[in-house]
Amino acid sequence: MKRVYQKWFSKAVNRDMELLAFGHGGAAVLFFPTRSARFFDYENWGMIDALRSKIENGQLQLFCVDSLDQEAFYDMHSSPEAKIDRHLQYERYILEEVIPFINKESKDAYLISAGCSMGAFHALNIAFKHPGKFNKVVAMSGRYDITLQLGAFQDLLQGYRNINTYFNSPTQYLSNLDDPAILDELRQLSIIIAIGEKDAFLDNNYQLDHILHSKGINHEFYVWNGEAHKPKYWKQMINIYL
Repeated sequence: MKRVYQKWFSKAVNRDMELLAFGHGGAAVLFFPTRSARFFDYENWGMIDALRSKIENGQLQLFCVDSLDQEAFYDMHSSPEAKIDRHLQYERYILEEVIPFINKESKDAYLISAGCSMGAFHALNIAFKHPGKFNKVVAMSGRYDITLQLGAFQDLLQGYRNINTYFNSPTQYLSNLDDPAILDELRQLSIIIAIGEKDAFLDNNYQLDHILHSKGINHEFYVWNGEAHKPKYWKQMINIYL
C-alpha cells in the first residue's frame, strides 16, 4: 500500500501542517481526525488497515489531515472570538491548500469528506458550506452545533455568539437555508450520518436528520447499538460507508 508523508508551511494557519496519504487511485477521502487526535492516529488505531483492500485495489485514496482543534475550540486560554477565528484559518487551510493538493495527487475527481467525532463536524460542516467541492460526506459520531451543551460536552464557545458561530453550526444555518441554488447543490451530495444510540450527540443527530428531511435533502441516517464512539466501531463504519 502506497503511503506518503507530507509537510509544508501553511500561510493560512501560519505554521507547519502535516498529513498522511494512502493509496494510488480511486475516490479521494479528505479524512478529519477526532478532537484530540493527530493526522497519524487513524493509522495507529488500525483504521487504515481496515480499508487496506479498498486502498490497494485502487478504490480509495485517503488523505489524513491534522487538526487545529487544540488551538481553536479546545484552547482553554483563548477567547471565544479567537477560537472561532482560528477555526476559520484552519478552514482556509483545507480549502486553499489541502483540496488543491488532493486534486493534484488524485486521479479521480470524486471527493469524499469524512471524519469521526469532532472530525465528523469538520467533514460535514465544510462539505455543507462548500457542496460544489464535494461528492459525498460521511460523518460518524459527530456533533453539529458547536454552541450546544450535549451531556458532559460543553458549549465550545461559552455562550459567545456571532455570525461565524452561526455559520459553523450546521443545524443552525441549515434550518434557515432557503437559497435554491445552494439547496440544489446539497441535494447532489451523497450524505451518510452514523451515531450510537447512547451517544451524547444523538439528539443533535436526530435534529440534523429532521432538518435535512424538511429541506428535501436526501441522506442516509444510521443509529448503531450502544455508544459506538470508539475506533473499534469506526473501523466497521468506514468499511460500510466509505
